[in-house]
Amino acid sequence: MKRIFSGVQPTGSLHLGNYLGAIRNFVGLQDDFECIYCVVDMHAITVWQDPQALKANTREVTAAYLAAGIDPKRCIIFNQSQVAAHAELAWIFNCVTRLGWLNRMTQFKEKAGKHRENASSGLYVYPNLMAADILAYKATHVPVGEDQKQHLELTRDIAQKFNKDVGVEVFPLTEPLIFGEATRVMSLRDGARKMSKSEPSDMSRINMTDDADLIAKKIRRATTDPDLLPGPEVLDERGRVPEAARAARPEAYNLLGIYAALAEKPMAGVLADFSGAQFSRFKAALTDLAVAVLGPVGDEMQRLCADPAAVDAVLRDGAERARAIADPILDEVYDAVGFLRP
Repeated sequence: MKRIFSGVQPTGSLHLGNYLGAIRNFVGLQDDFECIYCVVDMHAITVWQDPQALKANTREVTAAYLAAGIDPKRCIIFNQSQVAAHAELAWIFNCVTRLGWLNRMTQFKEKAGKHRENASSGLYVYPNLMAADILAYKATHVPVGEDQKQHLELTRDIAQKFNKDVGVEVFPLTEPLIFGEATRVMSLRDGARKMSKSEPSDMSRINMTDDADLIAKKIRRATTDPDLLPGPEVLDERGRVPEAARAARPEAYNLLGIYAALAEKPMAGVLADFSGAQFSRFKAALTDLAVAVLGPVGDEMQRLCADPAAVDAVLRDGAERARAIADPILDEVYDAVGFLRP
């Protein structure tokens, strides 16, 4: 069976972008793939984390996986730091990856900003750790957002170069899986910026644990424009919003994309339903839909987070099963590199 690997960073409250861009898609894959879902706590510490908050956030991401419908019996759920193969393979990939490849990684530039010289070396090389996450299990597919495609391309480059260097086809060339509408959910306050847990304003995002009143308040205050909603005639021949149209009305198309994703409906259908409507009518419908979809997930997350021992048991079991897959692959890599093993 084809194997999926993916993960979410435990760096703060999970939001709608995490749910639509990643976690919900994870649920739908478990029937057709062998699924390995990680809480990537080692990635989290590329910037400083409060230790107690990191533990709580790791449990929250695990709770989100479970609450969204990922079955821990059929899938492997664990936190990255419990499986040493991730760090060990990342070091080997540090020695395979070329500096020029890392210098082209746009996410480092975005995260380091103007203070690049003060960024941690971990932040610079974390694409190598991401490659290790995937290839430690010889994952054949990775569900990714548009913003992560570059890192998966680097993973493929690393796998290809490693295989060529050692003269053995150790690693597969992992394929991306990119899903449906709203794979890139933008801020409710600025449609040109990605929805992020690091944004200072909590009004810029819908958190997975927000209650109905707070969801309604955030959608009601979401930035819009003065025009009526467009109809399906704006779509291109593939049924997608042209970039020029999206750039002209980023907030409108962000909210429409969120609705389409929550309703699991093509954008053409959403535009047909709301063509010529005022934002007040649309926002009321979006609020009802968001509460209906996210409300039960948020309630279950809160129940699970109140029982940390049960969440930790899921992570321990998952880590044991993950090690059973990764350790033999790491032995194969070490042998290919020429390391002596006991």
